[in-house]
Amino acid sequence: MKLIFATNNEHKVDEVRHAIDSSFELLSLKEAGINIEIPEPHDTLEANATEKSRTIYQLTNTNCFSEDTGLEVAALNGEPGVRSARYAGEGKSFEKNIDKLLENLEGKTDMSAHFRTVISLIIDGKETLFEGVCDGTITRERKGANGFGYDPVFVPIGSTKTFAEMDIREKDRFSHRAKATQKLVAFLNTLEPKIES
Repeated sequence: MKLIFATNNEHKVDEVRHAIDSSFELLSLKEAGINIEIPEPHDTLEANATEKSRTIYQLTNTNCFSEDTGLEVAALNGEPGVRSARYAGEGKSFEKNIDKLLENLEGKTDMSAHFRTVISLIIDGKETLFEGVCDGTITRERKGANGFGYDPVFVPIGSTKTFAEMDIREKDRFSHRAKATQKLVAFLNTLEPKIES
């Protein structure tokens, strides 16, 4: 079965490819020949995920899914949340986002946080949502060179390593995105072979 993953983020494509069943053919926007930046104007992860999947489904009439992910920090009342990618401005700089996060956490004692991913799947025009959550803590300084986004300052519960210190296989054991993707795959497997690619 062919699915378009409505993202331009190659890191996310790699992670989902690693977590998804090999019986599904996954195409990134680039691989599907789609060169657009889909806006994320909404104030919830769910609405942004829906916006992206609906845009691509209307454009291609092909089964597709998208996701939106946010880091929600307790001491910052859930920030950066839906603004995670643009926390320090529209430039989407991972480094500046982490700088701003650590600056805002100065003097705070509660460093608990969680990543939350929402996937919006559209099959034959019908949408289904899936959620994955990973609880953890923010570190005071960056550690590790793998991953992307806030990975260098996030340690999931059950580990002493940041996501950026893990390889993709290890990260999958904890990852919010992997959890949401597993729910997506389980759902798709209940539909097979009723769907045609």
